[in-house]
Amino acid sequence: MYGSEDHRTSRSAGRGWKASAAAVGAALLIVGCSSDGGEAEPDPSGSQVQQQPKASDPYWVDPQGNAAQQVAEYRQDGNDVDARQIEKIASQPVAEWITDPDNAAAETQAREHTEAATKADRDALIALYNIPHRDCGQYSKGGAADGNAYRTWIDSVAKGIGDRNATVILEPDALLHVVDGCTPGEFHGERFDLLKGAIEKLKSLKNTKVYLDGGNPGGPKPDDLYQPLKSAGIDQADGFAVNVSNYYGTAESTAFGKELSMKFGNKPFVIDTSRNGNGPYTEGDPDERWCNPPGRALGEAPTTKTADAAVDAYLWIKRPGESDGECKGGPPAGQWWPEYALGLAKGAK
Repeated sequence: MYGSEDHRTSRSAGRGWKASAAAVGAALLIVGCSSDGGEAEPDPSGSQVQQQPKASDPYWVDPQGNAAQQVAEYRQDGNDVDARQIEKIASQPVAEWITDPDNAAAETQAREHTEAATKADRDALIALYNIPHRDCGQYSKGGAADGNAYRTWIDSVAKGIGDRNATVILEPDALLHVVDGCTPGEFHGERFDLLKGAIEKLKSLKNTKVYLDGGNPGGPKPDDLYQPLKSAGIDQADGFAVNVSNYYGTAESTAFGKELSMKFGNKPFVIDTSRNGNGPYTEGDPDERWCNPPGRALGEAPTTKTADAAVDAYLWIKRPGESDGECKGGPPAGQWWPEYALGLAKGAK
């Protein structure tokens, strides 16, 4: 629920792309723009993709992401109009979701992503999504088999990250589903312990920041989130994340985050602005408004230069153009959906 997704098929594998990295590089000459007006910079790794200005957007733009490969496909088909729209997504950094419960696969994914970011002189942005009893058996059900498996998995991810620069968004929805009762009560204590242990492990790394998922304006209220966040070790984290995979506007998300922040001594937070350009969808079944709602738009571009000192960054945590689940004609959760991506891009202000 709350727009969570399964990214086991992250990056090119998620849609069965056949285009090679060379074809992408040849077709994709993306020139992004940042919120501070600076020009994008060449990728020191040698890729033709343009990285955003490091001072305002230090996160890595993946030249082989789903959006980049869609641009390449459109260019090859002579569809420059749609290619230019999808470039709005491909030119920005998005989070790499690590969800595979296999320890070796998770370690490899973390290592490869952080190494690629380091080679480009950028920070890796990672979302970890493997908590046991994940998503209460809904569209993104799954997760580690049990608590011990999760602890070992976190150790593997941490080993993959190493001393490289990384910002981690920890377990979207994990605490929301404790508060709203979706996760059975017998699992609450273990979940708090697992999240606290994950924060401790990740913060033991030299250059890793950790933001624990902290809900959104449409979910549990800050008063209801206070004790779960505290029990999960928010005091040891760098902050919390707001609006992950959701659609609430930046102003509304900022107000919600500041109310929650004050309960923890003005703890900083980040906001997922990937799809909040038109705010939330308010029609239809309330329980399905979070799942592939129509008429949504890209929000503010990722940046660390935000409109409020309490907000560390606007981030694209949810990967724009990837489905929330098999609803409203969408593919399985986490898979690339070009038609929806086009809608988000065309709606961007």
